[in-house]
Amino acid sequence: MDKFLKHTKALADGSRLRIVAALSRYPELCVCQITELLGLATATVSRHISVLQNAGLVESRKDGRWVYYRLTNDFPKECMLWLKKELMTSQQVIDDSSRLDIIASCNVEELCRKNKKAE
Repeated sequence: MDKFLKHTKALADGSRLRIVAALSRYPELCVCQITELLGLATATVSRHISVLQNAGLVESRKDGRWVYYRLTNDFPKECMLWLKKELMTSQQVIDDSSRLDIIASCNVEELCRKNKKAE
């Protein structure tokens, strides 16, 4: 039951649901890509990702100066099915999907530089 509570608490936020939706479409995303998608400060995005990591839903890997995030291999399948049924049809996630395709095609280094200047 503890694991279930951690998962549901972690997913009980719109921004974190948007992160999960984005990560379900792409194998991994850099924090600057997620920041660009959400339009939030890097620190706020990092906090949301930390909650998802602590719940065991997201993991990271470092590549030079960049940190990439992905859903864990053991992301609950029933939860993902429910999210795909309920979340992926929301207008916000549909809009995010279009924006994410553009963001993912950008150079990560330039995107990170742009985000740092904006803060």
